[in-house]
Amino acid sequence: MSSLDLAVIGNCMIAALVDRRAHIVWSCFPRFDGDPVFSHLLDSPEGRPDSEQRGIFAIDQVGIQSCEQRYLENTAVLVSTMTDSFGNIVEITDFAPRFKHFDRTFRPPLLIRRVRPVKGRPRIRVRLRPHFEWGAQPPAKTRGSNHLRFVGPHRSLRLTTDAPISYVEEERPFVVERPISFFFGEDEPLRSEADTTAREFLDKTVDFWRDWVRSLSIPFDWQEAVIRAAITLKLCNYEETGAIVAALTTSVPEAPHTQRNWDYRYCWLRDAYFVIQALNRLGTTKTMEEYLTYITNIVDDAEAKPELRDMPPLFSITRSPDLEEREAAALAGYRGMGPVRVGNAAYTQIQNDAYGSIVLASTHAFLDKRLIRTGNRALFEHLEKLGQRAIEVFDKPDAGPWELRTKAAVHTFPSVMCWAACDRLAKIAQSMGREDRVAFWREQADRMHAVIDERAYNRDKGTFVSSFDGEHLDATLLLLAELNFVKADDPRFVATVDAIGATLRRGDLLLRYDVEDDFGRMHTAFMICGFWYVDALNAIGRRKEACELFEKILKLRNTFGLFSEDADFTTGELWGNFPQTYSMVGLINSAVRLSRSWEEAF
Repeated sequence: MSSLDLAVIGNCMIAALVDRRAHIVWSCFPRFDGDPVFSHLLDSPEGRPDSEQRGIFAIDQVGIQSCEQRYLENTAVLVSTMTDSFGNIVEITDFAPRFKHFDRTFRPPLLIRRVRPVKGRPRIRVRLRPHFEWGAQPPAKTRGSNHLRFVGPHRSLRLTTDAPISYVEEERPFVVERPISFFFGEDEPLRSEADTTAREFLDKTVDFWRDWVRSLSIPFDWQEAVIRAAITLKLCNYEETGAIVAALTTSVPEAPHTQRNWDYRYCWLRDAYFVIQALNRLGTTKTMEEYLTYITNIVDDAEAKPELRDMPPLFSITRSPDLEEREAAALAGYRGMGPVRVGNAAYTQIQNDAYGSIVLASTHAFLDKRLIRTGNRALFEHLEKLGQRAIEVFDKPDAGPWELRTKAAVHTFPSVMCWAACDRLAKIAQSMGREDRVAFWREQADRMHAVIDERAYNRDKGTFVSSFDGEHLDATLLLLAELNFVKADDPRFVATVDAIGATLRRGDLLLRYDVEDDFGRMHTAFMICGFWYVDALNAIGRRKEACELFEKILKLRNTFGLFSEDADFTTGELWGNFPQTYSMVGLINSAVRLSRSWEEAF
C-alpha cells in the first residue's frame, strides 16, 4: 500500500492529511504555507518507535484489528470506523468547520475530531504531539480544566475537549462511553458546550459541502471521480486571497531516494490556465472569480514594481514573490528521504510562459459574462504591458516548463505561451471594440507564430520538438492544439502525438521528457502528462483509445480517490507532493471532454 494513501480534510484556510489509521500526519498553521505543527509525514524514518514519534495527532483504538474509512458522500468530512479484537467499535469523524454564519463564511484555523462509541466498550489512547519551527521546537504545555495549551516561540495552539484531560495529557488509555470531541486550533477558548458545538459544526459543514457539490456542472460519466477531484481542488483554494496552491505538502520526493524534493505550497502561474479551465467547466464561478482576482492583483503588482519586469513563475498565497529556499534540518524527510525544503528557489528563475499564463487566465474576466468583477480598460492596459514583454522574450532562453535549474534553452512551450498572450490580447481587444489594438496584437501574434512554426518543428523527425532547433520531445507539446497554436488535425501535430506516445509513454503513464536533467533521468511519470495525452488522443480522433487509457489512469488514485504529483510507471505507487492540484485538474478536464452528454446518456 502506498504511503500516500491519505485523505485530506480542510476548509480553505487550513488543511490536514489523515492516514489509514486515522492519524493526522500533516497540517500547517495558521494557513497552508505555515509551520507544519503536525509534520509526521516528513518525520517518519523506519524503525522509530511510537514513543518517539512527534508532529502527530493520533487517536488509537486499543487492540485495533481494522480501520475502515470513507468520506461522507459529497463532502470533505472523513469517517474512520475502528474495530478491536473483541468486536468493540469506535468511530472518528474528522473535519474542519466551514459554513455560512452571519452572511460570512466561517472557516477558522480549527480541526475537529469527534469520537463516538458504536458497539461495546471501545478503549482509545490519544497522542497529541504538535511541534513548532519545522519539528525543531517541542512546545511548552499548560493545562486547564478542559484544555491543553501548546506554547511555541511565535504562537500558541489549544486543544479543547470534553474527554478526561489528564488521560489525554498522559496519553493513558480510557473507555469511550459517550461521544467526545476534540477541538484543535488557535489559542482561543471554546465558549459553548463541546458535544453540542461539534454536532452543530458537523451538520453545518456537511450541509455546506453538499450544497456546493449540488451547484457543480459535472459530466455524466465518472461523476464520483470528478466530484472528489472538485472538492480536493477547492480544499487547495486559500479563499482569503483566492490563491490555489499546487499541493498541500512540501518535500515528498518525486521518486524514491532522489533530490527532487520541492515545496509546492505556493501558487504557480503556469497552473492558472488549466485551473481556470477546470473551474469554468465545473461552473464554480465564485472560486474562479476569486482566483482571477488573485491573478489580476499580480498584474497590478507588476505595474507598480519595476523589479517584477521578469515575472516570477510562482508566488505565495499572499502574492509575495520572495520564497527563499532553505532546509528544515530537524525533519528526517518522507520515509527518511530528505532534505525537507521550505520555500522554492524556482521563484528566481526566468520562465517565459508566465506572461501567457496570466493573459490566458485573465481572458475570462473579459469574455465570461457570468462574472461580477469583469475586465476593464485599466486591466487590459496592464495586460498589454505583459504582452509587450512576451514579444521581447518569446525567442529567448529560459528554464522552461520543467524548471531546469542549470540548463537554459529557447523552449517551445514558453514561446507558444508568449504567442498565446498576444493572440488572446487581440481577442480581448476585439471584445472591447478596440480595432487599433486588435490589428497590433494580431500582427505580433502572426509574426511570432511564423518564427515558432519554423524553429520548433524538426523536419527530419517530422514532429514539433521541445526547444528551438532541437531534436527531443517533451509532454507540453501535447498542448499545442489545445492552445490553438495548431489545428488538432494538422499532420505535424498528429505525428507529434504519435512520437510522444512511442518515446515518453511508460505503461499507462507518461514521462515529462526522456533526457537527463539536473538530477539525472526521470524514474516516475508526471500524472498531468497522462491526462494531456488522453486529451490529445481524443482531439485527433482516437476517442476509444483515450477513454480506455483514462480508465486505467483513474485506477491509480489512492483509496480516497486522490492523486499526488507522480507515480511509478511500473508499480503505480504514488510519489510527489500531495494532493496535487494539477493532477486533479487533469482528471476533471479529461472527464468533461470524454464523457457522454446528459442527453446521450438518457
